[in-house]
Amino acid sequence: MRNTALIFCAFLFLTTSCNREKELKIHNSGFNKKILKNFSDSVSLDTFKVSLQENEIKGQLIHFTITNSKATVIYSLDVNANELFKNYHATVDLKKEKKRSEFINNELDRFLDDENFMEPAVTENESADKNVPDIDFYNELKISGLNGFAYRLGPEQKIYIGWSAKEEKVKVYYNCCKK
Repeated sequence: MRNTALIFCAFLFLTTSCNREKELKIHNSGFNKKILKNFSDSVSLDTFKVSLQENEIKGQLIHFTITNSKATVIYSLDVNANELFKNYHATVDLKKEKKRSEFINNELDRFLDDENFMEPAVTENESADKNVPDIDFYNELKISGLNGFAYRLGPEQKIYIGWSAKEEKVKVYYNCCKK
């Protein structure tokens, strides 16, 4: 009788643990957030969308898109969650599934915060430095007054993007601080 109770308790524990892990993954993969902001022009609103998607080969992917007012995707980025974990391994404890799940939820939730929208992307008083990959584009943004957007790929890596009206595409205008 005692052995049966122990086996039942062990089965119950394993089932609960597995179900809890599945619940975390299901909760994460349903994440979807969007916001409307001026970006590719100063009149029409663009749609910024971030979601978490499951990929059988790559695992969980953070999928980010910017779609203009004409319903054209002008920027798309997929970040592998495991790669993001590697970038933060020195600063955040991500050994357990629950911690990774909480971390991804927090990152996704903050991705479209107002602080990530630069209005304008480059002000008249700003000067280019070593983190500006394309000085001509940086100056184009300074003149156009269009807005920018910034996102993190690690604790010390932030990418700033803006719309190039000349090239009709989204480009990086500031990348701080490269590894």
